[in-house]
Amino acid sequence: MQTILSSATKNVIISHDRPTVMIGERINPSGKKKFAEALQNGNFAEIVRREAREQVAAGAAVLDVNVGVGGVNEVTVLPEVVKIVMDEVDVPLCIDSADPKALEAALKVYQGKPLVNSVNGEEHSLQRVLPLVKQHGAAVIALLKDEKGIPADPDSRLVIAERIVNRCAQIGIPLQDVIFDCLALSVAVDTKAALVTLETIGWIKDTYGANITLGASNVSFGLPSREVINASFLSVAIVTGLTCPVVNAAKARQSILAADLILGKDRFARSYIKYFRENQDGL
Repeated sequence: MQTILSSATKNVIISHDRPTVMIGERINPSGKKKFAEALQNGNFAEIVRREAREQVAAGAAVLDVNVGVGGVNEVTVLPEVVKIVMDEVDVPLCIDSADPKALEAALKVYQGKPLVNSVNGEEHSLQRVLPLVKQHGAAVIALLKDEKGIPADPDSRLVIAERIVNRCAQIGIPLQDVIFDCLALSVAVDTKAALVTLETIGWIKDTYGANITLGASNVSFGLPSREVINASFLSVAIVTGLTCPVVNAAKARQSILAADLILGKDRFARSYIKYFRENQDGL
């Protein structure tokens, strides 16, 4: 099953039989004080351009764009940032907001087929987000949570997945345009959290054959040497069925290239060797 995203000039194909697609996470004020302040002050253009260039240079094929921080009018700022990124780089965008009005404003200015981040199993989310996805011909990330929060077991997460799939079908959104986020939680809080996520990934792949994303770094929150944990988790998740993680491309690229190589997705190790040649100190 292929999910096809596009910018004005470029298509990106996500599927289980292709190399892993990195969704760059850096255009997001969460945990980034300077970027948050820049958004609040209205002086964000140069930071946005720099982050877009650096993430694409690091191998991100899609860029997540999020401006959600206190004091920022997302309805005004999100489409402005989307336009800046579109002018700077030619990759598809993942438009990321919990505000349907901001999503709508950004979708109106977008050129191509974007990814919307996100819908979940809550009724108000299904009612407000899915019509926008359908109207603008977008793809959508489906978070496996609902009014009760994030279920602690794979069976309950799959119930939410089925609910979202059924509603998408009713409104005419094809399954290939639904990318599931099986939700990674910190293993510092729950020892079994990563196992539940991995089992859910496997079941989603086996049940729907759909593409799967993940904010992989959540798994290591609160622990030392987070990059080691993140790299290990990413590798196992890719083996299980993860196809398009949301990551800091500069930090995740090596482990993703290695996982793709081992899984036979990198013919004659061309991508791995190319990266090594371009980054002599990187491996």
